[in-house]
Amino acid sequence: MSSKKIKTGKPALPPPAPRRGNAQGVGQRKAYLSPDKRKDGPASNGQAGAKRSSGVEHIKIAGRNLRGNLLENLRDSAECFDETGKQLLKFHGIYQQRDRDKKKRDKEYMFMVRSRIPAGRLTADQYLAHDLLADRYGNGTLRITTRQGIQLHGVIKTHLKDTLRAINDILLTTLAACGDVVRNTMLSPAPATHPVHEAIEREVNRLAEALLPRTRAYHEVWLDDDKVYNSLSETARERALNDRRETTNEEPLYGRAYLPRKFKIGATYPGDNSIDVYSQDVGLVAIVENETLAGFNLLAGGGLGMTHKKPQTYPRLGSLIGFVPVLKLIEVTSAIVAIQRDHGDRTDRRHARMKYLIDDWGLDRFVRELERRLGYSLEPPRSAEPLQNNLYLGWRKQLNERWFFGVSVENGRIMDTDGVRLKAGLKAIVERFRPGVRLTPNQDILLTDLDGAVRAELNDLLDAYGIASPAELSNARKYSMACPALPTCGLALSESERVLPSVIDLLEKELENMGLQDERLSIRMTGCPNGCARPYVADIGLVGRSLDRYALFLGGRSDGTRLNSLFKDLVPLDDIVPVLRPVLYAFRKDRQAGEQFGNYCARVGNEELDRIVEKYRSHALPT
Repeated sequence: MSSKKIKTGKPALPPPAPRRGNAQGVGQRKAYLSPDKRKDGPASNGQAGAKRSSGVEHIKIAGRNLRGNLLENLRDSAECFDETGKQLLKFHGIYQQRDRDKKKRDKEYMFMVRSRIPAGRLTADQYLAHDLLADRYGNGTLRITTRQGIQLHGVIKTHLKDTLRAINDILLTTLAACGDVVRNTMLSPAPATHPVHEAIEREVNRLAEALLPRTRAYHEVWLDDDKVYNSLSETARERALNDRRETTNEEPLYGRAYLPRKFKIGATYPGDNSIDVYSQDVGLVAIVENETLAGFNLLAGGGLGMTHKKPQTYPRLGSLIGFVPVLKLIEVTSAIVAIQRDHGDRTDRRHARMKYLIDDWGLDRFVRELERRLGYSLEPPRSAEPLQNNLYLGWRKQLNERWFFGVSVENGRIMDTDGVRLKAGLKAIVERFRPGVRLTPNQDILLTDLDGAVRAELNDLLDAYGIASPAELSNARKYSMACPALPTCGLALSESERVLPSVIDLLEKELENMGLQDERLSIRMTGCPNGCARPYVADIGLVGRSLDRYALFLGGRSDGTRLNSLFKDLVPLDDIVPVLRPVLYAFRKDRQAGEQFGNYCARVGNEELDRIVEKYRSHALPT
């Protein structure tokens, strides 16, 4: 057994940028009537005798549709926003952070800016603009999120307005990338290999636009009231309708108080679960019949966040509740959002996600309320292809004799190091070949719409910049994910992104020694229990508990349709691989034909796995 310790030495992430000056579907109205127009109103949450709202609820209601005092905070000399501004910034796609590597008395405030990129689709120019902004205003890195967005880290207050203006100039936005609204809408990342995939993408984009907040606050604060961002799919009639809404009731869906918590929606191509569709508040599984998109099987109530030692909080997979035809997709989804708006818990933010509402009510009551608002019953779910988690790495064909290439990006961090010039290499490739760019839920990047004739030249460029071909990487590394955690995330209890590569280094050696290097083994680590890297559906989930200690979860399914379970708590960082080693040995020895690691752990159970660990942990394993 290796005695090598995992590196915890604050590696390889550039510091914040230096301070550079002082730069000043239309559905039935009843389905989504704003709470401002309802008798019960947002403060009471649609429930008689409701408890007092949380402090964040008061900030939202008093915030005048996300305006608050953001303009005043922007103009003052402080390096940070006040508490009201800090909360409202999230709706604008911004998190106020500090460098937690520094002592508390040496607080250095900075901001994370997240672009909202529906389905993770970017043009070459949009990608290159983010690359430039990372150098000009950020810490020199880009980070692909697990929801197919891009984060810029290390932006300082005086550069926020210039950063957001630049993002809007490339026809993207940061509005609703964070906050108590519908977040970035996800979709299977691969380019179309069938015309029906293009139809699915069109419908998902329409849905994403329909659920975008309508407030003018974003344009007033960041764009001097110049509405730059606009959907390319919006018709002149729709734009006029939206403009009229903004001058009357700014938020016909969200109301003054917006949603009780964040709300996540994701859709899949048939057979693909790279987005972990069961982890979404609303999951949409495309159903294709007679070579045509018929609609979507509808999942409701997924969500992975929890709090340690709070059994009333827990991860939950979505429940299959029906089928939605294409023409009713926006109407049905908007009605579900409205139910959560009116009845989600506004007194306890730990209990505010829609999964808790469904469990408190029972699924039958939830569906009855949805059908009451719609005025019709949902259709029964339709037969669907089995799901699997695809990475889409390497060379693959798409429609029209074009190709795409998937680049593995460890933990989503695009940066240059001594050995791998990933950021410079991707910039050179995008400038040279002008591909489409797609961000994946596994934090990788796909370069699309390439001519087959450029394959050799692109491979040469990858080699020149030290970027590994996916075939050179282990499955353990390719299927791993980590959240940023320390030093930027204020919720992190322990390290994640900065230590997972060292965990994978040690795990790779053990897997190779056992002949298990070809196993598809998903390892996901987070610095806190909120589950941003979706650890609770992985084969191996590592969730921060305290400094350098983790809760170890085992037994998820590779297709994302089963939660794992807590195996051991408070495992020291250096003990993670030693604890896993005897479990992997037992898996190799006792697995059934074709059985995957997560399925083995779920079948055997934690009690037996614990006996295995205690039996072999301090002894050399048999060969």
